[in-house]
Amino acid sequence: MNESFEFQPSTENEDDDTTKVESIQAEDVNTLERIGEIPSNNAKYPISCINIIGQIEGHYLLPSNNKTTKYEHLIPLLTAIEQDRSIKGLLILLNTAGGDVEAGLGIAELIASMKIPTVSLVLGGGHSIGVPLAVCTKKSFIVPSATMTIHPVRVNGLVLGVPQTLDWLNSMQDRIVKFVCDNSNMPMQKFKSLLFNTDELVMDIGTVLDGKSAVELGLIDSLGGISDALDCLYSLIESSKERYSD
Repeated sequence: MNESFEFQPSTENEDDDTTKVESIQAEDVNTLERIGEIPSNNAKYPISCINIIGQIEGHYLLPSNNKTTKYEHLIPLLTAIEQDRSIKGLLILLNTAGGDVEAGLGIAELIASMKIPTVSLVLGGGHSIGVPLAVCTKKSFIVPSATMTIHPVRVNGLVLGVPQTLDWLNSMQDRIVKFVCDNSNMPMQKFKSLLFNTDELVMDIGTVLDGKSAVELGLIDSLGGISDALDCLYSLIESSKERYSD
């Protein structure tokens, strides 16, 4: 008796692989929604990537329809990254309109004090308090089409016209100027001249720099995109020592 057999390829492994991919994708989406980042499982070095977008939200809540980067979210995340020995580098991607001055400067000071290799990349804009955030890393990059607005500290709401208020504003401005100049190659006098420029902005004083000008003036280290920033970060990782001794 002759019997006919037909080969049927097994789909069991394919189903398992599909389930795994779907599970990984779902986990990535959850991670993206929770902390704004998706870890790469096949990178040259394990790095962390943080987005600083919209407005920096600090002491006061911004309207719910505003895109914000929250101070209280970034501080513990940055602290965890600095302690995690499995993370070898940190990439900061910026497209921010500015925001809370003290919160932005606090985040910038924290990043500047980290031992982990850090690189920033300005995409779109790095305005106002975004300037210290752009220069606080070990190396900074900007795409040619991005812009950076440099202007004096401004406050909203009721302001008492007394000498103490002016002294406080001057003190805050001096802190920002010193930080930017200490963490970039721009001379302080040049930065101040851009800060108080009255010939460019119609409704304000200050200066808007495009990517090329920001590099030529020494505010940002290099023109470049994501591949340039990653190559620089990998180089910093390879030349860096272990952050903490056992």
